[in-house]
Amino acid sequence: MRRTTAPIRVDGVADDDAWQQTQLASDFRMVLPMDTSRANVPTDVRMTYDDQNIYIVAICYYPKGQHYVVESLRRDWNFGKNDNFFLILDTFDDQTNGFAFGANAAGAQWDGLMYDGNKINLSWDNKWTSAVKNYGDRYVFEAAIPFKTIRYKKGIGQWGLNFSRQDLTSTEKSSWTPIPRQFPTASLAYTGMLVWDQPPPAAGPNVSLIPYALVSTNRDFSNTEATASQAAFGGDAKIALSSSINMDLTINPDFSQVEVDRQVTNLDRFELFFPERRQFFLENGDLFANFGYATIRPFFSRRIGLGVPIRYGARVSGKLNKDWRIGLMQMQTGDVPETGLPRQNFTVGALQRRVGARSNIGLLFVNKESLDYVPAEGKPAYSQYNRNIGAEYNLLSANNLWTGKVMYLQSFSPGGATNNNVVAGNLQFNNRRWLVSGQHEYVGENYNPEVGYVPRRGYQKLNLQAGYLFFPTGTSILSHGPSVGSTTFMNTSLSRQLDNEHYLSYGIAFRNRSTFNGWVASNFVRLLSDLDPTNSGKAKLAAGTLHYWQAWGTEFISRPQALFTYGFTSRYGGFYDNGTRLNLTADLGYRVQPFASLALSTSYNRIDLPALSGLTQFWLVGPRLDITMTNTLFLTAFMQYNEQAKNVNLNTRVQWRYKPASDLFIVYTDNYLPDNFAVKTRALVMKFTYWWNV
Repeated sequence: MRRTTAPIRVDGVADDDAWQQTQLASDFRMVLPMDTSRANVPTDVRMTYDDQNIYIVAICYYPKGQHYVVESLRRDWNFGKNDNFFLILDTFDDQTNGFAFGANAAGAQWDGLMYDGNKINLSWDNKWTSAVKNYGDRYVFEAAIPFKTIRYKKGIGQWGLNFSRQDLTSTEKSSWTPIPRQFPTASLAYTGMLVWDQPPPAAGPNVSLIPYALVSTNRDFSNTEATASQAAFGGDAKIALSSSINMDLTINPDFSQVEVDRQVTNLDRFELFFPERRQFFLENGDLFANFGYATIRPFFSRRIGLGVPIRYGARVSGKLNKDWRIGLMQMQTGDVPETGLPRQNFTVGALQRRVGARSNIGLLFVNKESLDYVPAEGKPAYSQYNRNIGAEYNLLSANNLWTGKVMYLQSFSPGGATNNNVVAGNLQFNNRRWLVSGQHEYVGENYNPEVGYVPRRGYQKLNLQAGYLFFPTGTSILSHGPSVGSTTFMNTSLSRQLDNEHYLSYGIAFRNRSTFNGWVASNFVRLLSDLDPTNSGKAKLAAGTLHYWQAWGTEFISRPQALFTYGFTSRYGGFYDNGTRLNLTADLGYRVQPFASLALSTSYNRIDLPALSGLTQFWLVGPRLDITMTNTLFLTAFMQYNEQAKNVNLNTRVQWRYKPASDLFIVYTDNYLPDNFAVKTRALVMKFTYWWNV
């Protein structure tokens, strides 16, 4: 890539003189429906840079008369429901971590942090500019990405690079470099090479201040005196210690603008997981939060600041070089006199070393400390400290066919309990036809991660899965095939079986991008504690009782190109205590492109337990409206009627992005009783943020 001295105007026109001196990247390869040919839909890409920015222009052609498909102008749109183009940058050429930037065909931006070789965290936001302009036979994406926005090692003369294009009308997904169809186009193992004519310039002094001002009012209608109004100030700072290591600081942070969690029907015996969306925790967040497995996380940032004020925090994270990554986090929360909760300090340290082509070894330390804590009579008791240490080896083969992990964790709390460790490992093989995996976990009875997410303890688990795909020719079916799986839980001594599930499924993927899956399963559960199977306050089954059942179900998702999209799932069969359960869900969507999208998610459960609590029925209904007047002004209205939780939630959020990464939010929230729609709580928040590069 060659430097330009000519100015570039980011307007989606691509007529600047600077573009005439650049190299052309074209001849994309098809990834879907099949990865064996060149793309039918042409895409041309050019890149250049100057002292401040990387510039890119992509000309995305389509047949004349074809109209683009987009959901709306909402930022960080759903990849599968939009015609789009994006690029990925592997700035350390390590094929593991990177950055993604792109837009849909109407100009809505999409950006994220890449981790684990092919995953993207879209909750990350940063400062960059782009424009999309539509013509009769193409749309043009043009963007400027500041060097200050990304992290890279000074002096490196080549980066990993790839471009991805999706055209839903032709059902084609393509990539600049060849990528096997079983992997996403954002696969860092299959990037091409961006070779600089000279090493990219240093970003220079890179300090960003992001202050906020907030006013809010809250009212609890169960207490006529409980109306509270407040004004608050705080903010974040980003300080580049080098071009590859960043310091994040926060003082009195507020996360009221974060989108509300989507409610779910909870018939699980264990705690549910909701992802982190707060900006402060996101950059290099995989160093801390992805240690372990989805149900064995020694660190889960949502444990910090849950119903407790965060006073301040600091993080240093990034790359020392191509092989070493570091992360250090320090957070302090305030006390809550009403419950006797003391001030607490959280320290997290992470170190990661690359080994082989793409694998790595990681170390993690987590410490939670209560400060000046004296237990108060009549108040809950809290631990003086809780600590976790861990080590893991992550396998990522050069071609991404083999992935796996081996890890060890141990916790430390007052009292010196034994059986306080975790040993686990898995291995997976994934090529075009076969997906085969196995996983084993040992979690001790007294393993205690107070700043983690481990919903179940005191077990050994064995999980085995295998699937195979057929690829017929000359039909409307793209692929189909069976998969089988078995999951067994035993106690830690392997002397008693706790649970098991065995399933057989068959999936069909159609050429128009719709999918169908059918399955059958058998289950066994030995209850470890008393349980209300409806989770609605009814009669409970006794601990130690045994339960067996069989069930079947279906899943269908319609083709995403249509203005009206839909999907449904069904599940029918046995349940606890020789009962039955019927579950039906439906997801409906309609877009008025590019300015609005309507969605409705519904779930109905009918649980019949004749010997325990009889018939229980409840609905979960969640309509959502997204109106995007422009790609900088958004209105989201989201209602959730949860009959199981006896709550109706209404959340309305207006966001005006008046400058890149700078916003005005107005958030209105109501909670109602579902029986008579009487208001329980009400809140109104107005928040102003400004991103200032010093």
